[in-house]
Amino acid sequence: MEDQKKFTKDEFRNNSGLIFKDITDEQYREYVFPNGVIRVDEPIFVNVSASGGHRVFAADGKSHYIPKGWMDLRWEAKEDRPHFAF
Repeated sequence: MEDQKKFTKDEFRNNSGLIFKDITDEQYREYVFPNGVIRVDEPIFVNVSASGGHRVFAADGKSHYIPKGWMDLRWEAKEDRPHFAF
């Protein structure tokens, strides 16, 4: 299997005018809904919209939109990184 390119903070392209916060201290984040879990590995940036939805950009180059309504949002900080950054 071919290695997938990993994106860095410097390669993030944002033309939306939205403000994204750096979440590279996180190994992953999981959004727990009543019917399942959405997991994003190696998240890089997040934007929280006025409606409560989250836009998350990850190191695999995928952009995610997670709508509000989760019951739990959990993550694990990378070793020696802050558990909460904002």
